[in-house]
Amino acid sequence: MKKLLFPLFAAISMGLSGCSSLQSLSNYLSEADAAMAIKDALTIGANLGANSLGQKNSFSREVLLAAVLPQGAQQVINTLDKLGLATEFNRFANTLDDAAVNATLKSAPIFVDGIRRMSIRDAITIVKNGGTAATDYLRNKIGDSLRNAVTPVMRTALNEYNIIPQWDKLVGPAKLLLGSKASLNLDLDHILAVMLTNEMFKKIEQQEINIRTNASARTTSSLQRVFGRDWNTSGTTTR
Repeated sequence: MKKLLFPLFAAISMGLSGCSSLQSLSNYLSEADAAMAIKDALTIGANLGANSLGQKNSFSREVLLAAVLPQGAQQVINTLDKLGLATEFNRFANTLDDAAVNATLKSAPIFVDGIRRMSIRDAITIVKNGGTAATDYLRNKIGDSLRNAVTPVMRTALNEYNIIPQWDKLVGPAKLLLGSKASLNLDLDHILAVMLTNEMFKKIEQQEINIRTNASARTTSSLQRVFGRDWNTSGTTTR
């Protein structure tokens, strides 16, 4: 009878030990798990950002003006108004919005691919830091390469909407009147690519905060596991 009971107790003991091990593993966060969750969060943010910014009138007139006329904007606008070109400028801003929306939709895969290829170091620290730590890492790590990759996409969109000739025709009279006082950006493709990526980063930031604070926003198992608890009070491992 004792010979029969010993294997039974051993099996029960091993089973309990296995449950304990699984429970123990669930209490630790690995670098690999953290990195995967960060990429999930950033990818979701990029896709949602593209969908949001890929709508008509996504880029306000103020945002567009701040991009193409960073200094002395009001002076240039006032001059255009005096020249009777305010209507043309508004029409130009609407066309510019169309081009920016077009470029945004085509840029989404660039963001997603960049995120997936990005090597993430100290992923656990990024998870623990909270806020927009993941987006900040993305911006610092591959922000420049993203802007450079988006620039030709923006150039194609500007050419498609015939933006450059419209811009030159529009600001020509203002430049003549204002001379050196007019600070006008002429490298529109790069300037607007910077604007687009900055707006995308804002959307990604918003989604990161949403994922960190709202359980319903954690739509993958990785997000649920990593962002579903406070790891500052739990164990972590580099396994």
